[in-house]
Amino acid sequence: MNRGLLKFITLTLAIALILIGCQTLLTSQSQAGNPVVLKLGSWGASPAEQTLLRQVLHDFEDQHLGIKIRHEVIADQYMDVLKTRLIGEAAPDVFYLDALEAPFLINKTVLEPLNPYITPEFDLADFEAELLSPFQSQGQSQGQSHGQSQGQIYGLPKDYSTLALFYNKRAFAEAGITAPPQTWDELRAYSKRLTLDRNQDGRTDQYGFGVVPELARQAFKIKAYGGEIVDANGNAAFASRAGIQGLQTVIDQYRGDRTAAQKSDVGTNSGSEMFGQGRVAMVLDGNWAIPYLEETFPALEFGTAEVPTINGQSGTMMFTVAYVMNRQTPHKSEAWELISYLTGKEGMEKWTGTGFALPTRRSVAERLGYDQEPLRSAFVAGVEYATPWQAGAHPAAVVNNFDNQFISALLGEQPLPQAIRRAQESANREIRHAS
Repeated sequence: MNRGLLKFITLTLAIALILIGCQTLLTSQSQAGNPVVLKLGSWGASPAEQTLLRQVLHDFEDQHLGIKIRHEVIADQYMDVLKTRLIGEAAPDVFYLDALEAPFLINKTVLEPLNPYITPEFDLADFEAELLSPFQSQGQSQGQSHGQSQGQIYGLPKDYSTLALFYNKRAFAEAGITAPPQTWDELRAYSKRLTLDRNQDGRTDQYGFGVVPELARQAFKIKAYGGEIVDANGNAAFASRAGIQGLQTVIDQYRGDRTAAQKSDVGTNSGSEMFGQGRVAMVLDGNWAIPYLEETFPALEFGTAEVPTINGQSGTMMFTVAYVMNRQTPHKSEAWELISYLTGKEGMEKWTGTGFALPTRRSVAERLGYDQEPLRSAFVAGVEYATPWQAGAHPAAVVNNFDNQFISALLGEQPLPQAIRRAQESANREIRHAS
Protein backbone atom coordinates (compact mmCIF):
# COMPACT_ATOMS: atom_id res chain seq x y z
CA MET A 1 0.00 0.00 0.00
CA ASN A 2 1.20 3.49 -0.77
CA ARG A 3 2.75 5.10 2.35
CA GLY A 4 0.86 8.33 1.70
CA LEU A 5 -2.42 6.51 1.42
CA LEU A 6 -1.72 4.64 4.67
CA LYS A 7 -1.09 7.92 6.49
CA PHE A 8 -4.32 9.33 5.07
CA ILE A 9 -6.36 6.31 6.26
CA THR A 10 -4.74 6.45 9.70
CA LEU A 11 -5.45 10.17 10.00
CA THR A 12 -9.04 9.65 8.88
CA LEU A 13 -9.61 6.93 11.49
CA ALA A 14 -8.10 9.08 14.20
CA ILE A 15 -10.37 11.98 13.32
CA ALA A 16 -13.38 9.62 13.29
CA LEU A 17 -12.53 8.26 16.74
CA ILE A 18 -12.12 11.79 18.07
CA LEU A 19 -15.51 12.78 16.63
CA ILE A 20 -17.16 9.67 18.12
CA GLY A 21 -15.58 10.43 21.48
CA CYS A 22 -16.78 14.02 21.35
CA GLN A 23 -20.26 12.92 20.37
CA THR A 24 -20.35 10.44 23.25
CA LEU A 25 -19.24 13.15 25.66
CA LEU A 26 -21.81 15.59 24.32
CA THR A 27 -24.54 12.93 24.53
CA SER A 28 -23.54 12.12 28.10
CA GLN A 29 -23.57 15.79 29.03
CA SER A 30 -26.94 16.22 27.29
CA GLN A 31 -28.41 13.34 29.23
CA ALA A 32 -26.98 14.70 32.46
CA GLY A 33 -28.62 18.04 31.72
CA ASN A 34 -32.01 16.51 30.96
CA PRO A 35 -33.40 14.60 33.94
CA VAL A 36 -35.44 11.45 33.51
CA VAL A 37 -39.17 12.21 33.54
CA LEU A 38 -41.20 9.60 35.45
CA LYS A 39 -44.95 9.36 35.08
CA LEU A 40 -46.84 8.67 38.30
CA GLY A 41 -50.46 7.57 37.87
CA SER A 42 -53.16 7.97 40.52
CA TRP A 43 -56.87 8.51 40.87
CA GLY A 44 -58.43 11.79 41.97
CA ALA A 45 -58.50 12.87 45.59
CA SER A 46 -59.54 15.80 47.73
CA PRO A 47 -57.80 19.14 47.10
CA ALA A 48 -56.01 18.90 50.45
CA GLU A 49 -54.73 15.40 49.65
CA GLN A 50 -53.59 16.46 46.19
CA THR A 51 -51.72 19.40 47.67
CA LEU A 52 -50.00 17.11 50.16
CA LEU A 53 -48.94 14.68 47.43
CA ARG A 54 -47.51 17.52 45.32
CA GLN A 55 -45.44 18.63 48.32
CA VAL A 56 -44.07 15.12 48.92
CA LEU A 57 -43.20 14.75 45.22
CA HIS A 58 -41.51 18.17 45.27
CA ASP A 59 -39.39 17.05 48.24
CA PHE A 60 -38.42 13.91 46.30
CA GLU A 61 -37.32 15.99 43.30
CA ASP A 62 -35.22 18.23 45.56
CA GLN A 63 -33.34 15.16 46.74
CA HIS A 64 -33.14 13.49 43.30
CA LEU A 65 -32.08 16.21 40.86
CA GLY A 66 -31.86 13.76 37.96
CA ILE A 67 -35.54 12.80 38.17
CA LYS A 68 -38.67 14.82 37.48
CA ILE A 69 -42.19 13.56 38.26
CA ARG A 70 -45.15 14.05 35.97
CA HIS A 71 -48.24 13.30 38.05
CA GLU A 72 -51.11 12.00 35.92
CA VAL A 73 -54.54 11.90 37.57
CA ILE A 74 -57.00 9.41 36.05
CA ALA A 75 -60.25 10.92 37.25
CA ASP A 76 -62.78 8.32 36.07
CA GLN A 77 -62.78 4.54 35.54
CA TYR A 78 -59.26 4.30 36.89
CA MET A 79 -58.69 0.56 36.42
CA ASP A 80 -60.34 0.42 33.00
CA VAL A 81 -58.15 3.27 31.76
CA LEU A 82 -55.06 1.77 33.34
CA LYS A 83 -55.64 -1.69 31.80
CA THR A 84 -56.10 -0.11 28.38
CA ARG A 85 -52.87 1.84 28.74
CA LEU A 86 -50.97 -1.23 29.90
CA ILE A 87 -52.08 -3.10 26.79
CA GLY A 88 -51.10 -0.13 24.63
CA GLU A 89 -47.73 0.26 26.38
CA ALA A 90 -48.70 3.77 27.50
CA ALA A 91 -49.20 3.20 31.22
CA PRO A 92 -47.39 5.30 33.84
CA ASP A 93 -43.99 4.16 35.10
CA VAL A 94 -45.32 3.99 38.67
CA PHE A 95 -48.98 3.92 39.68
CA TYR A 96 -51.45 3.35 42.50
CA LEU A 97 -52.87 -0.16 42.80
CA ASP A 98 -55.70 -1.05 45.16
CA ALA A 99 -55.39 -4.39 46.95
CA LEU A 100 -58.71 -5.46 45.40
CA GLU A 101 -57.25 -5.27 41.89
CA ALA A 102 -53.77 -6.58 42.69
CA PRO A 103 -54.36 -10.33 41.99
CA PHE A 104 -55.56 -9.60 38.45
CA LEU A 105 -52.54 -7.51 37.45
CA ILE A 106 -50.12 -9.86 39.21
CA ASN A 107 -51.55 -12.77 37.20
CA LYS A 108 -51.19 -10.78 33.97
CA THR A 109 -47.43 -10.29 34.68
CA VAL A 110 -47.57 -6.58 33.87
CA LEU A 111 -45.97 -5.54 37.17
CA GLU A 112 -42.25 -5.49 37.91
CA PRO A 113 -41.26 -7.71 40.88
CA LEU A 114 -39.64 -5.50 43.50
CA ASN A 115 -37.62 -8.12 45.38
CA PRO A 116 -34.40 -7.51 43.38
CA TYR A 117 -34.45 -3.83 44.32
CA ILE A 118 -35.12 -4.25 48.05
CA THR A 119 -32.02 -4.03 50.23
CA PRO A 120 -31.65 -4.61 53.99
CA GLU A 121 -31.37 -0.82 54.43
CA PHE A 122 -34.89 -0.40 53.08
CA ASP A 123 -36.08 -2.30 56.20
CA LEU A 124 -38.88 -4.38 54.71
CA ALA A 125 -39.57 -5.93 58.12
CA ASP A 126 -40.80 -2.51 59.29
CA PHE A 127 -43.97 -2.97 57.21
CA GLU A 128 -47.01 -4.65 58.72
CA ALA A 129 -46.95 -8.12 57.14
CA GLU A 130 -50.75 -8.08 56.75
CA LEU A 131 -50.44 -4.99 54.57
CA LEU A 132 -47.78 -6.50 52.32
CA SER A 133 -49.55 -9.80 51.71
CA PRO A 134 -52.20 -8.46 49.25
CA PHE A 135 -49.41 -7.48 46.87
CA GLN A 136 -47.46 -10.73 46.98
CA SER A 137 -47.66 -13.77 44.76
CA GLN A 138 -47.85 -17.22 46.29
CA GLY A 139 -44.81 -19.47 46.64
CA GLN A 140 -41.19 -19.10 47.65
CA SER A 141 -39.41 -16.16 46.11
CA GLN A 142 -35.72 -15.93 45.34
CA GLY A 143 -33.77 -14.07 47.96
CA GLN A 144 -36.82 -13.52 50.18
CA SER A 145 -35.69 -12.41 53.60
CA HIS A 146 -36.20 -9.77 56.28
CA GLY A 147 -38.78 -11.87 58.10
CA GLN A 148 -41.60 -11.49 55.60
CA SER A 149 -43.92 -14.11 54.17
CA GLN A 150 -43.24 -16.05 50.99
CA GLY A 151 -43.88 -14.76 47.51
CA GLN A 152 -42.64 -12.15 45.09
CA ILE A 153 -43.52 -8.60 46.12
CA TYR A 154 -45.18 -6.52 43.41
CA GLY A 155 -46.22 -3.47 45.41
CA LEU A 156 -45.35 -1.57 48.57
CA PRO A 157 -48.34 -0.22 50.50
CA LYS A 158 -48.38 3.55 50.82
CA ASP A 159 -51.13 3.76 53.46
CA TYR A 160 -54.19 1.93 54.73
CA SER A 161 -57.32 2.02 56.81
CA THR A 162 -59.28 -0.58 58.68
CA LEU A 163 -62.90 -0.10 59.72
CA ALA A 164 -63.79 1.08 63.21
CA LEU A 165 -67.03 1.85 65.01
CA PHE A 166 -67.99 5.53 65.00
CA TYR A 167 -70.45 6.45 67.76
CA ASN A 168 -72.32 9.63 68.61
CA LYS A 169 -71.33 10.61 72.17
CA ARG A 170 -74.35 12.84 72.74
CA ALA A 171 -76.77 10.15 71.55
CA PHE A 172 -75.08 7.62 73.80
CA ALA A 173 -75.34 9.93 76.81
CA GLU A 174 -79.03 10.61 76.16
CA ALA A 175 -79.67 6.87 76.00
CA GLY A 176 -77.72 6.24 79.19
CA ILE A 177 -75.00 4.27 77.41
CA THR A 178 -71.58 4.87 78.91
CA ALA A 179 -69.25 2.93 76.61
CA PRO A 180 -69.22 1.58 73.04
CA PRO A 181 -70.37 -2.03 72.53
CA GLN A 182 -67.83 -4.83 72.81
CA THR A 183 -69.83 -7.56 71.06
CA TRP A 184 -72.28 -7.61 68.15
CA ASP A 185 -75.07 -8.67 70.53
CA GLU A 186 -74.38 -5.53 72.56
CA LEU A 187 -74.40 -3.45 69.39
CA ARG A 188 -77.86 -4.77 68.51
CA ALA A 189 -79.11 -4.12 72.04
CA TYR A 190 -77.70 -0.58 72.02
CA SER A 191 -79.23 0.03 68.58
CA LYS A 192 -82.70 -0.60 70.03
CA ARG A 193 -82.13 2.01 72.72
CA LEU A 194 -80.70 4.49 70.23
CA THR A 195 -83.48 4.19 67.66
CA LEU A 196 -85.82 7.14 68.18
CA ASP A 197 -89.10 8.19 66.61
CA ARG A 198 -89.52 11.89 67.30
CA ASN A 199 -91.90 12.53 64.40
CA GLN A 200 -95.70 12.59 64.49
CA ASP A 201 -95.93 10.75 61.16
CA GLY A 202 -94.24 7.63 62.51
CA ARG A 203 -90.96 8.09 60.65
CA THR A 204 -87.80 7.15 62.51
CA ASP A 205 -85.71 10.22 63.22
CA GLN A 206 -82.59 8.40 64.47
CA TYR A 207 -81.61 4.79 63.84
CA GLY A 208 -79.22 2.98 66.09
CA PHE A 209 -76.92 1.71 63.38
CA GLY A 210 -76.02 2.55 59.79
CA VAL A 211 -75.72 -0.38 57.38
CA VAL A 212 -73.47 -0.27 54.33
CA PRO A 213 -74.49 -3.49 52.56
CA GLU A 214 -71.64 -3.79 50.04
CA LEU A 215 -69.37 -6.85 50.25
CA ALA A 216 -66.46 -4.53 51.07
CA ARG A 217 -68.10 -3.87 54.46
CA GLN A 218 -69.56 -7.36 55.07
CA ALA A 219 -66.75 -9.79 54.22
CA PHE A 220 -65.40 -9.97 57.78
CA LYS A 221 -68.79 -11.21 59.03
CA ILE A 222 -68.62 -14.10 56.57
CA LYS A 223 -65.12 -14.90 57.82
CA ALA A 224 -66.20 -14.71 61.47
CA TYR A 225 -68.37 -17.82 60.98
CA GLY A 226 -65.71 -19.70 59.03
CA GLY A 227 -66.75 -18.71 55.50
CA GLU A 228 -64.68 -17.24 52.67
CA ILE A 229 -65.20 -14.89 49.74
CA VAL A 230 -63.33 -16.93 47.12
CA ASP A 231 -61.84 -20.41 47.32
CA ALA A 232 -58.33 -21.58 46.49
CA ASN A 233 -59.27 -21.86 42.81
CA GLY A 234 -60.45 -18.26 42.65
CA ASN A 235 -64.17 -19.10 42.50
CA ALA A 236 -66.81 -17.24 44.51
CA ALA A 237 -67.52 -19.17 47.71
CA PHE A 238 -69.52 -16.80 49.92
CA ALA A 239 -72.78 -18.81 49.69
CA SER A 240 -71.61 -21.47 52.12
CA ARG A 241 -73.67 -22.18 55.22
CA ALA A 242 -71.10 -20.25 57.29
CA GLY A 243 -71.21 -17.29 54.91
CA ILE A 244 -75.00 -17.07 55.04
CA GLN A 245 -74.92 -17.31 58.82
CA GLY A 246 -72.64 -14.28 59.02
CA LEU A 247 -74.79 -12.26 56.63
CA GLN A 248 -77.98 -13.18 58.47
CA THR A 249 -76.91 -10.91 61.33
CA VAL A 250 -77.36 -7.95 58.99
CA ILE A 251 -80.80 -9.06 57.82
CA ASP A 252 -81.98 -9.72 61.38
CA GLN A 253 -81.07 -6.25 62.57
CA TYR A 254 -82.32 -4.42 59.50
CA ARG A 255 -85.60 -6.28 58.86
CA GLY A 256 -86.23 -7.85 62.24
CA ASP A 257 -85.19 -5.24 64.79
CA ARG A 258 -85.84 -2.27 62.47
CA THR A 259 -82.99 -0.47 64.25
CA ALA A 260 -80.66 -0.07 61.27
CA ALA A 261 -80.83 2.06 58.13
CA GLN A 262 -78.89 2.27 54.90
CA LYS A 263 -78.06 5.55 53.18
CA SER A 264 -80.99 5.40 50.77
CA ASP A 265 -83.43 5.11 53.70
CA VAL A 266 -82.45 8.50 55.07
CA GLY A 267 -81.59 10.38 51.88
CA THR A 268 -77.82 10.54 52.23
CA ASN A 269 -74.91 9.51 50.01
CA SER A 270 -72.70 7.57 52.40
CA GLY A 271 -72.46 5.97 55.80
CA SER A 272 -70.37 8.83 57.17
CA GLU A 273 -72.91 11.38 55.93
CA MET A 274 -75.88 9.70 57.62
CA PHE A 275 -73.80 9.48 60.79
CA GLY A 276 -72.73 13.12 60.55
CA GLN A 277 -76.32 14.26 60.03
CA GLY A 278 -77.41 12.37 63.14
CA ARG A 279 -79.63 9.94 61.25
CA VAL A 280 -77.75 7.00 62.76
CA ALA A 281 -75.97 6.86 66.11
CA MET A 282 -73.36 4.27 65.08
CA VAL A 283 -71.67 3.27 61.83
CA LEU A 284 -68.62 1.34 60.67
CA ASP A 285 -66.28 3.51 58.61
CA GLY A 286 -62.64 4.10 57.76
CA ASN A 287 -60.02 6.56 58.94
CA TRP A 288 -60.87 8.79 55.98
CA ALA A 289 -64.17 9.67 57.71
CA ILE A 290 -62.41 11.50 60.54
CA PRO A 291 -61.32 14.64 58.60
CA TYR A 292 -64.63 14.58 56.69
CA LEU A 293 -66.69 14.60 59.89
CA GLU A 294 -64.49 17.19 61.61
CA GLU A 295 -64.69 19.58 58.64
CA THR A 296 -68.31 19.02 57.58
CA PHE A 297 -69.95 18.55 60.99
CA PRO A 298 -67.77 20.52 63.44
CA ALA A 299 -70.41 20.42 66.18
CA LEU A 300 -70.62 16.62 66.14
CA GLU A 301 -69.23 14.91 69.24
CA PHE A 302 -68.08 11.46 68.25
CA GLY A 303 -65.71 8.73 69.27
CA THR A 304 -64.27 5.62 67.68
CA ALA A 305 -63.80 2.09 68.97
CA GLU A 306 -62.72 -1.26 67.62
CA VAL A 307 -65.40 -3.17 65.72
CA PRO A 308 -67.41 -5.30 68.19
CA THR A 309 -66.59 -8.99 68.12
CA ILE A 310 -68.95 -11.20 66.15
CA ASN A 311 -69.42 -14.91 66.90
CA GLY A 312 -66.68 -14.46 69.48
CA GLN A 313 -64.21 -13.36 66.81
CA SER A 314 -62.42 -10.04 66.43
CA GLY A 315 -62.81 -8.79 62.89
CA THR A 316 -62.78 -5.81 60.59
CA MET A 317 -61.90 -4.94 57.00
CA MET A 318 -58.56 -3.62 55.78
CA PHE A 319 -58.19 -1.36 52.73
CA THR A 320 -54.75 -0.58 51.35
CA VAL A 321 -53.16 0.85 48.21
CA ALA A 322 -49.62 0.24 46.94
CA TYR A 323 -47.17 1.89 44.62
CA VAL A 324 -46.29 -0.55 41.83
CA MET A 325 -43.85 -0.42 38.91
CA ASN A 326 -44.90 -0.90 35.31
CA ARG A 327 -42.89 -3.85 33.98
CA GLN A 328 -42.49 -2.04 30.64
CA THR A 329 -40.97 1.13 32.05
CA PRO A 330 -37.58 1.99 30.53
CA HIS A 331 -36.65 3.74 33.79
CA LYS A 332 -36.70 0.91 36.32
CA SER A 333 -33.89 2.29 38.48
CA GLU A 334 -35.53 5.73 38.73
CA ALA A 335 -38.96 4.17 39.30
CA TRP A 336 -37.55 2.26 42.25
CA GLU A 337 -36.00 5.45 43.62
CA LEU A 338 -39.47 7.01 43.62
CA ILE A 339 -41.22 4.00 45.17
CA SER A 340 -38.55 3.55 47.82
CA TYR A 341 -38.78 7.23 48.79
CA LEU A 342 -42.57 7.36 48.95
CA THR A 343 -42.75 4.15 51.01
CA GLY A 344 -39.56 4.79 52.95
CA LYS A 345 -39.58 6.17 56.45
CA GLU A 346 -39.04 9.81 55.50
CA GLY A 347 -41.51 9.96 52.64
CA MET A 348 -44.17 7.98 54.46
CA GLU A 349 -43.98 10.19 57.52
CA LYS A 350 -44.50 13.26 55.33
CA TRP A 351 -47.43 11.61 53.55
CA THR A 352 -49.25 10.31 56.65
CA GLY A 353 -48.25 13.00 59.13
CA THR A 354 -51.43 15.04 58.66
CA GLY A 355 -53.77 12.14 59.45
CA PHE A 356 -55.34 11.75 56.00
CA ALA A 357 -54.02 8.19 55.92
CA LEU A 358 -52.33 5.74 58.26
CA PRO A 359 -48.70 4.64 57.79
CA THR A 360 -47.94 1.04 56.82
CA ARG A 361 -44.58 1.11 58.59
CA ARG A 362 -44.62 0.34 62.32
CA SER A 363 -41.82 2.79 63.11
CA VAL A 364 -43.64 5.68 61.41
CA ALA A 365 -46.91 4.85 63.20
CA GLU A 366 -45.06 4.87 66.51
CA ARG A 367 -43.36 8.21 65.83
CA LEU A 368 -46.66 9.80 64.84
CA GLY A 369 -48.39 8.28 67.88
CA TYR A 370 -51.45 7.00 66.04
CA ASP A 371 -51.57 3.88 68.19
CA GLN A 372 -52.24 6.16 71.19
CA GLU A 373 -54.43 8.82 69.55
CA PRO A 374 -58.06 8.55 70.78
CA LEU A 375 -59.69 8.70 67.33
CA ARG A 376 -57.16 6.58 65.40
CA SER A 377 -55.94 3.92 67.83
CA ALA A 378 -58.88 1.63 67.00
CA PHE A 379 -57.87 1.59 63.32
CA VAL A 380 -54.26 0.71 64.18
CA ALA A 381 -55.34 -2.07 66.54
CA GLY A 382 -57.51 -3.63 63.83
CA VAL A 383 -54.57 -4.45 61.54
CA GLU A 384 -53.76 -7.59 63.50
CA TYR A 385 -57.08 -9.31 62.79
CA ALA A 386 -58.42 -7.49 59.72
CA THR A 387 -59.61 -9.18 56.52
CA PRO A 388 -57.79 -7.67 53.51
CA TRP A 389 -60.25 -6.37 50.93
CA GLN A 390 -59.66 -8.77 48.05
CA ALA A 391 -61.98 -10.96 45.99
CA GLY A 392 -59.72 -13.02 43.77
CA ALA A 393 -58.49 -12.36 40.25
CA HIS A 394 -61.99 -11.44 38.98
CA PRO A 395 -63.23 -8.99 41.63
CA ALA A 396 -65.88 -7.29 39.51
CA ALA A 397 -67.78 -10.55 38.97
CA VAL A 398 -67.67 -11.40 42.68
CA VAL A 399 -68.45 -7.95 44.04
CA ASN A 400 -71.15 -6.84 41.60
CA ASN A 401 -73.16 -10.05 41.84
CA PHE A 402 -72.95 -10.12 45.62
CA ASP A 403 -73.94 -6.48 46.06
CA ASN A 404 -76.94 -6.72 43.73
CA GLN A 405 -78.38 -9.85 45.30
CA PHE A 406 -77.60 -9.01 48.94
CA ILE A 407 -79.36 -5.66 48.70
CA SER A 408 -82.35 -7.50 47.24
CA ALA A 409 -82.42 -9.76 50.30
CA LEU A 410 -81.96 -6.79 52.62
CA LEU A 411 -85.05 -5.18 51.08
CA GLY A 412 -87.06 -8.39 51.57
CA GLU A 413 -87.43 -9.13 47.86
CA GLN A 414 -86.12 -12.69 48.27
CA PRO A 415 -84.82 -14.95 51.08
CA LEU A 416 -81.17 -14.47 51.96
CA PRO A 417 -80.01 -18.04 51.10
CA GLN A 418 -81.62 -17.83 47.67
CA ALA A 419 -80.14 -14.41 46.96
CA ILE A 420 -76.62 -15.38 47.98
CA ARG A 421 -76.69 -18.66 46.05
CA ARG A 422 -77.85 -16.78 42.95
CA ALA A 423 -75.05 -14.28 43.40
CA GLN A 424 -72.43 -17.00 43.72
CA GLU A 425 -73.68 -18.97 40.70
CA SER A 426 -73.78 -15.86 38.52
CA ALA A 427 -70.32 -14.75 39.67
CA ASN A 428 -68.81 -18.15 38.88
CA ARG A 429 -70.39 -18.22 35.43
CA GLU A 430 -68.70 -14.90 34.69
CA ILE A 431 -65.39 -16.15 36.09
CA ARG A 432 -65.50 -19.29 33.93
CA HIS A 433 -66.30 -17.19 30.87
CA ALA A 434 -63.43 -14.79 31.61
CA SER A 435 -61.00 -17.66 32.16
